[in-house]
Amino acid sequence: MPSLSPPETLFLDRLPSPVGAMLVVHDEQARLRAIEFHDCEARLHHFLRIHYGERSLRDHPAPPVIRNAMERYFAGDLRAIDRIEVATAGTQFQRDVWAALRTIRPGTTVSYSAVARQIGRPKAVRAVGAANGSNPICVVVPCHRVIGADASLTGYGGGIERKRWLLTHEGAAFKAAA
Repeated sequence: MPSLSPPETLFLDRLPSPVGAMLVVHDEQARLRAIEFHDCEARLHHFLRIHYGERSLRDHPAPPVIRNAMERYFAGDLRAIDRIEVATAGTQFQRDVWAALRTIRPGTTVSYSAVARQIGRPKAVRAVGAANGSNPICVVVPCHRVIGADASLTGYGGGIERKRWLLTHEGAAFKAAA
C-alpha cells in the first residue's frame, strides 16, 4: 500500500451488509480510504482524523467497483474484494502489516506472529497486533483473518460476533469460545 498525500476530498456512502450497514469512505480516484460498520462510526472518524486531519466527508455514492465487489463478497464471491484498490496513510510499518493482511486467502487464518514473520519483523508481534487493530479498512484489508496462536478468536474493532460471522462466511476454522 503506497503512502499517499491526503486527498482533497473524501466521500462517504453507506452500503448494506448481512452484519450491519457499512460506512464507505472513498476518494475521487475510486480508491477505498476507510470502511467501518455503522455502529463503529466514532472509530471511523477517529481513524480519519489520525490519517487525514480534520476534514468533512461529502455524501456521494461509492464507485461501482467498490459497491459491486462488496456486494459480491457478501453474496459468496470471497475474492471479489481483492480487486478493490485501497489507499491508506499510516506509518510504513502499519502499511506493511496491512499489505500482508491482504495476502491472507479467504477461508484461512493466521496468527499475529505469522504476520510478523511475513513482514520480516518476527519479534514485532505486539506491534503487528496494534497495527492490525488500527486498520481503517475492515473486511477488505482482512484483519478479521488474524486470530490467536491457539486458533482462538481475538479482538475485533467491529465486535467479536462480526468476526465470527465473517470467518464462518469464509469457511475458516477457529476455536469456538468456551
